[in-house]
Amino acid sequence: MGLTYVRMDIANPERPARREQVEALVDTGATYSMIPRQVLAKLGLKPSETAEFETADGRMIARDVCEATFYWKERYGTSKVIFGEDSDSPLLGVIVLESMALQVDPVSKQLRPAKLILYGTRPTGR
Repeated sequence: MGLTYVRMDIANPERPARREQVEALVDTGATYSMIPRQVLAKLGLKPSETAEFETADGRMIARDVCEATFYWKERYGTSKVIFGEDSDSPLLGVIVLESMALQVDPVSKQLRPAKLILYGTRPTGR
């Protein structure tokens, strides 16, 4: 399976008209998205918390986190985002993809709308 990169706009939820575009690797194994600190700071976003993350080699690292709004075509969603450092690559994690009802097509390696399923509803009119 190949890698999927996507261009997406990011905004401060308090100022959604001002956006920055980033190209990021879609990583369905990552929970949160990670965007360069400079991009988030340019949008006026500040850390709201610090969280600990395990790296691929088993180390534990602390990174600042905040909320940002992501835009792709006519879709948008708000999600926690990690402040990426200079050595970090921009990533789009599964929470932002789910908040926008998007999935990766494994054949075309492109994003596409996900089928929304609602279980537990009762039939009406019976």
